Amino acid sequence: MNLTMLLEMASDGFGDRIVIGRQQGGLSASALKEAALRGAEQIERAGADAVVYLAVNGPAFPVAMFAAAYAGVPLVPLNFRLGAEQLDSLLAQHHGALAIADPAAHSILGKHKMSMLTTEKWLETTTAGGPVEERFVDSEAPAVVIYTSGTTSAPKGVLLRHDNLTSYVVGSVEFASAGDDQAALVSVPPYHIAAVANVITNLYAGRRSIVLERFLPEEWLDIVRSESVTNALVVPTMLARIVDCHADKAIPSLRSLAYGGAPMPANVIARALSEWPHVDFVNAYGLTETSSTVAVLTPEDHRAAAASEDAFVKTRLASVGRAVPGIELQIRDAEGNALLAGQKGRICVRGPQVSAEYAGIGRLVDEDGWFDTRDEGFLDQDGYLFIGGRSDDTIIRGAENIAPAEIEDVLFRHPDVADVAVIGIPDEEWGQRIVAIAVPREGAHIEGEELRTFVRGTLRSSKTPDEIVFWEEMPRTETGKLIRRAVRDRFVEQHAGRA
Repeated sequence: MNLTMLLEMASDGFGDRIVIGRQQGGLSASALKEAALRGAEQIERAGADAVVYLAVNGPAFPVAMFAAAYAGVPLVPLNFRLGAEQLDSLLAQHHGALAIADPAAHSILGKHKMSMLTTEKWLETTTAGGPVEERFVDSEAPAVVIYTSGTTSAPKGVLLRHDNLTSYVVGSVEFASAGDDQAALVSVPPYHIAAVANVITNLYAGRRSIVLERFLPEEWLDIVRSESVTNALVVPTMLARIVDCHADKAIPSLRSLAYGGAPMPANVIARALSEWPHVDFVNAYGLTETSSTVAVLTPEDHRAAAASEDAFVKTRLASVGRAVPGIELQIRDAEGNALLAGQKGRICVRGPQVSAEYAGIGRLVDEDGWFDTRDEGFLDQDGYLFIGGRSDDTIIRGAENIAPAEIEDVLFRHPDVADVAVIGIPDEEWGQRIVAIAVPREGAHIEGEELRTFVRGTLRSSKTPDEIVFWEEMPRTETGKLIRRAVRDRFVEQHAGRA
């Protein structure tokens, strides 16, 4: 299968239903298909070998994605917030592309002599009407190239083929399963895999998709009410700001709230479950390389864990659930041996939606098709997956391997901590010392020794931070992922020359 087949199924099955945009002035499934076909003609006339999307999320994005699919070239959504040097490096890899961009990007695209249309002009020309011709697409062709966030190294282009994306959709969503009253609000940027996945899953289900161009908790709540949003996607930092804000939190239309992209603090999800008991919460874990979600903690799992008196069941609220259909999960040690339930190691995944392919590099899987995510974690006896952070982040203190996520999880439980990061800093005596950076909740005043005592009450003393410092904010991506490298660099810069 390919992405255009999903669009054609939607057009044939519920062509008149609005699937993109607001209730007033949105695009129907049939209109989206026709716009994509017109867009494919423009891409071919330009002689483009890719479509670079350098703009905020909005209706132009799905039109660009399906137009690129019909033209047989990949869509390359780039982070419009990157600095000129980083953008130059990425754009240099796509000289033959047609760019769909915000007007502010004109100068940098001109430097690369790249053909450009503004998002406004793109929508104007693709939705203008006129005849269209049907097209056929190779399912093995590249569909999307998404650059990793580069939180620990230079970004790599993850290549997702049509088969990868459609395998994920067909395995996760029932066609036309949504009623015509359902609407999904997506609050992630277009260069994130969740934005791509949500366009195609909501379309396949028959659910209208709306995007929030910028996130403010009050605006998020307002649009949920005004557009009668039934399904929403947020990252943990967004949910924390929503439950913390003082606006009216009544959102009776909301039925399902999915979250993911970073660890969810236990106190935040507990407050959200209490605030909206009528909402089905879903925790989704996935990677760009896996075409989005590979494990899900279902609404039933959330309610069972929150209500249970059994400590073992209750801990599952901190998990990311179990594998989705078509995906196999395995925990391995450093030598590649499979581990038993409860044993911590590297999370490996296998399945048709797993691309694990990088532009210019190839597929990074073993001979049996397993992809090493480089995330650490374990599976419990019932197959629930618990994430322990990146193996790259491990702190080695006195020959003991310590996962920052374990300490961060404890610190997040403190009522006065809004955000936290734990890093290892070189130390002559211990090899590395543990440093925790905390962001106090608004109006709170806490001391470092108070937090050290708090950690020591749960973890052994060797895992208690040697030092705690306080910042006003933490460097995170727009999707809530901690930029640990930036935390470490900033700390080292602030404390340079200190004995």
